[in-house]
Amino acid sequence: MIVGAGPTGLTAALMLARRGVGCLVLDRFAQPYPLPRAVHFDDEVFRVFAGLGLAGELRKISRPAPGMQLVDPALRPLATFTRDPVGPHGFPQANMFDQPDLERLLRRELSDLPHAGIRGGIEVHDIVQPDAGPIHVRYRSVDTGVGGDLLADAVLGCDGANSLVRSSIAAGWEDLGFTQNWLVVDATSPAPLDVYDGVQQVCDPVRAATFMTVTPNRYRWEFLLREPVDAAQRIRAWADPRRLTFLRETAYTFRGALAERWRDRRVFLLGDAAHLTPPFIGQGMCAGIRDAANLTWKLAFVLAGRADDRLLSTYESERRPYAKTMIRMAMLIGSVMTGGSRRSAPLRRALLRTVTRLPGAERRATTVVWPSLRRGPLVGPGGGRLCPAELDPSLGDGFAMIGRGTPGALLIRPDRIVAAAGRRAGPELTATAGIHTSGL
Repeated sequence: MIVGAGPTGLTAALMLARRGVGCLVLDRFAQPYPLPRAVHFDDEVFRVFAGLGLAGELRKISRPAPGMQLVDPALRPLATFTRDPVGPHGFPQANMFDQPDLERLLRRELSDLPHAGIRGGIEVHDIVQPDAGPIHVRYRSVDTGVGGDLLADAVLGCDGANSLVRSSIAAGWEDLGFTQNWLVVDATSPAPLDVYDGVQQVCDPVRAATFMTVTPNRYRWEFLLREPVDAAQRIRAWADPRRLTFLRETAYTFRGALAERWRDRRVFLLGDAAHLTPPFIGQGMCAGIRDAANLTWKLAFVLAGRADDRLLSTYESERRPYAKTMIRMAMLIGSVMTGGSRRSAPLRRALLRTVTRLPGAERRATTVVWPSLRRGPLVGPGGGRLCPAELDPSLGDGFAMIGRGTPGALLIRPDRIVAAAGRRAGPELTATAGIHTSGL
């Protein structure tokens, strides 16, 4: 059972259904939420979607972005972080999209699979996990209030920051010390604006802002709410607001936080139910997709009797430290944008301009957020990293052990064991499920 039909929940359902696991997605909305929310995914997430057979359709609803600029209040670049049109995973490193388009695509794909279904207009109000037997998921119709009780072998809570599933396992938040109020403005233009085609972060302690070109003729602005904001006036730095059609203006609280625990037996937290990140590096949705890619193959193996529950313990131990590093990187960018005072701001900007021009600074800034997995039941002494993209066509959805030598006792029974050519001998085995070494 999956609670929440956002990108994380729908992706998890696709991954489970493709492995033959029956799953039902419950969501309080009957149709995809019509307004834009997430707008960016990276090349690793593109690769995950491509593994689901969605690369062609995804290209139709997204566009590559050139990168990110840190700019001063006059929009003069302080630092530019370029993103490659073809990254190490074989896809553009930065991609902009409209979330309703992605959700419609995932729903269409899910509707073609025999092992999956979606029920909209359903509000889950309680989850009861007895000591033995299936989990009880209690729900009611949003329209009629009529309730019911569904049974599930496992529940995936993909139901956002106010997660009912998280409450059901009594998981509190670890506050990472970042809370800011921002105004988010989405608009369209009848003609393309003459602006930077990627993301701009305006570095100012009081009037910090973010601008991005999302899809052709669709744009987003975000303004820090440390003083009253006249959105139309602030937008004039990029465009004439009289020529825009405004889709929404909404205040959001950006937070950095992690759920204190992500699992209680067969109940799991994914996406915003498990972690909240400021949006400054565009990794909020990406982190949820990584959660789904990590957990679903493990759950499929356990439910099929090919592994025991020890495998499920690796989900939180692998993903939580990784998510924490990602959130802290986003908080660092937020601090660069909004930290200091009016008096110190010019010095901070000059220092930023100097530091980011040092040799190798851009490469380090764009790769430090992606650490290797720590040593564990599925991770050897060298840490776990992603397999090369070239292996994807041959590995598919299956689970393989790739390495030299003969494996000893295995936590999981793989689909196949692949002997890697090389000069060094020894039992150096890499666990891979789909694209992910060690279940990343």
